[in-house]
Order: sequence, then C-alpha cells, then structure tokens
Amino acid sequence: MMITVLKKEIALIRNCESILEIKKGYSNDQKYLLNYANKEQRFILRTFQKEELAKKREEFSVLKGMEQLDVSCPRPLEIGESNGIGYMIVTYLEGDDGENSIRVCSEEEQYQIGQEAGKELLKVHQYLNPSSHSTSWFSRKSQKHQAYLEAYLTCGMKVKHEKKLIQFIEEHIHLMKDRPTVLQHDDYHLSNIVLKNKKFAGILDFGRFDWGDPYHDFLKIGLFSRSLSIPFSIGQIEGYFKHQKPEEHFWKLYSLYLAMSVFSSIVWCIKNVPNEIDDMMEKITTFLEDHDYFDEIIPNWYKS
Repeated sequence: MMITVLKKEIALIRNCESILEIKKGYSNDQKYLLNYANKEQRFILRTFQKEELAKKREEFSVLKGMEQLDVSCPRPLEIGESNGIGYMIVTYLEGDDGENSIRVCSEEEQYQIGQEAGKELLKVHQYLNPSSHSTSWFSRKSQKHQAYLEAYLTCGMKVKHEKKLIQFIEEHIHLMKDRPTVLQHDDYHLSNIVLKNKKFAGILDFGRFDWGDPYHDFLKIGLFSRSLSIPFSIGQIEGYFKHQKPEEHFWKLYSLYLAMSVFSSIVWCIKNVPNEIDDMMEKITTFLEDHDYFDEIIPNWYKS
C-alpha cells in the first residue's frame, strides 16, 4: 500500500520495473531494491516515519559529503516526504555482503580487503563537522557511558571482572579530552562493507553516523570483525595508518572505547534484540580475553 502511494508521486519509483523488499539489518527503515529496464541501473529506496526526516536530511547531506571526498558508498539521489511517509533514494552498491563473502577469501585477500577498508575509513574521517557541537566529545561520550553503565548495573546481566573494567575506564577516560571531532560512521564492520570479486567495493549504512573521535570507529573490529577475520582486522588498522604501526595512544583509546562497549552493547542488545544476548556475551568475552581484561591494551591477535 505504502509503495503504491509513493509510486504515484515519485518519478524514480514510478519508472522502475520491479521492487524487491530487503529485510537484512537492524534499522527501523523499510528498504527496497528498485530495478529498471536498464539492467545496469538499480537504486535503494528507504522509507521511514516522517518525524525522522530532519535526521535523514542530515544523513543525506553526509552522503553528499562522501561523494565530494570520493568515498566508495551509495550516492544520494532524492529525499523528501509524500503522504506522510519519509523516503530517501540512493544508488545501489554492487557486490556481496562482507560478513559472508570474507569467508571464501584467502588470508592474503582478507588482509588486502582490510587495508582498503582502512584507507576508505581515513577518507570518511576527512569530513569535518559543518556545525560545531555545543558540548565536547568528552562530555557527550562520558554522559552516554554513564547512562549505559547505570542501565547495565540494573539489567540483571553480569560480566566477569566488571569492577576491574569500570576502574580501567575511570583511569583512562581523560584521554577523550581534546580529541578531534570528525564524521564517525559509527557502525564500521564487515556487515556494512561490500565486496566484489574478493575485493573491497564500498561502505554501506551511514544511518548511525555521529561526530567525535575518529578512533572510536575502530571498536567494531574488536566486537565483530576480529571474530570473522583477523587478517581483515589487522589490514584495516594498517591501511588506516598507512602501513605504520599505531602508536600507544591509539591502543589506549581503542581499549577505552572497547571497554565502554561492554556495557552499552549489553544494554542495547537487551532492549533491541534480547534473543541475541548469548551471542553478544560470547563476543564480549572474546575481546575481553583478547586484552586479558585490559591488562593489555594491544589485543593478542594483533601482537601475534
């Protein structure tokens, strides 16, 4: 019904040959693949509540910025509201889901894909906030962490050595002060990376974008990517740092953000996908053991 209404109003939808719903992902948006008579032309339609339109316009503007920086990601085509429905249309990025297709790549191919992902992330981080925040990254992130920590302490779940983790965060949280404020993808891992012919093809889903410390975009390596491909994870770091080993300051911040994610990930999972909490706890345990519960700031998979 909704698509029928939009098809009457919007030329890019009206002129397509077929519409296929896409059900992958955690977004509340409804997503559709628009196919045209010209087989090489395919677009993605996202629909959402009209109350989200202001935020979606910001995302649309970010995608325009990515186009100017030549970042490999969908190009923004049209955004608006029709009959009380918000919509955005972007180009379709050809390729396969990185989470699944990385498994059939050799270790060398995985490393090369990671390197390209790191180089592309560095390009994303060249996009500076067009309007300065009234509060600093340190202030915003600290407040978010405190709220997640308080929610965690009453959620009924427990992680091993939680007091040690809380102390580690308290001892390192000052490192967030005076960090640069750039565009953060904020969900940068293999599920949002597209591969084509066993090569990096681009980035998906800027819907969770934020502004803050660029190093925060690496925490999903520890949470997700390292379990799928250690060569990819190493490649992403080394591609970002132009084949140089990261300095200790990077690892301290990486570990700080990963430690914070213990509490935010549990709270988010319980609220949004409670049936996946066991899987999330397993992922958390894995990266905690990688760091010996943050006695080590460099994970064992990188050092080895």
